[in-house]
Amino acid sequence: MNNPSGRVSRAIRRTGLLAGAVVAMVSWVTHLARADTPPQVGDLRPTVPAQPYGPAAGAQEQISKAFEQARATGRKVLLDFGGNWCPDCRILSGLMEDPAVAPWIARHFVVAMINVERMNTNLEFLTQRGLHIEAVPTVLILTAQGKLLNADGLTALGDARSMSSQAVIDLLASWDART
Repeated sequence: MNNPSGRVSRAIRRTGLLAGAVVAMVSWVTHLARADTPPQVGDLRPTVPAQPYGPAAGAQEQISKAFEQARATGRKVLLDFGGNWCPDCRILSGLMEDPAVAPWIARHFVVAMINVERMNTNLEFLTQRGLHIEAVPTVLILTAQGKLLNADGLTALGDARSMSSQAVIDLLASWDART
């Protein structure tokens, strides 16, 4: 015997499941889109670390590991050449480590903080590419294959203390959007 009401019930259940799946998918895509947009931090005043750059020794290993990790994860490399004596370097570091910003940075970049002391050490990576430090921080954004994406703004963050936190994040995001 044919039970039309049973078929209708099954069709409604299937339609309900499909609608639920569509709602879940839209919610997930919206979450991912929001997660990939730069954080809106306005004029956040991050905690400024005293010594964000480690010892000067081992810079080449740091850079090599950053590129290895970037290739494995599909992220870009952010090389921050600076010194612990530099207020702009310390402010930039504090902003990148702030809980409102750090997750976004970690999703998009593998960061290596390269201590150049008084702009007189750990410069080999730059000189091999025909670059030199004019100010710190000097920030390079590179693809995992080594293509420099922000050649037009290497020292743009050299006055980080006079920039709003949002302007710094927006600049990093604009460089990240380049391919």
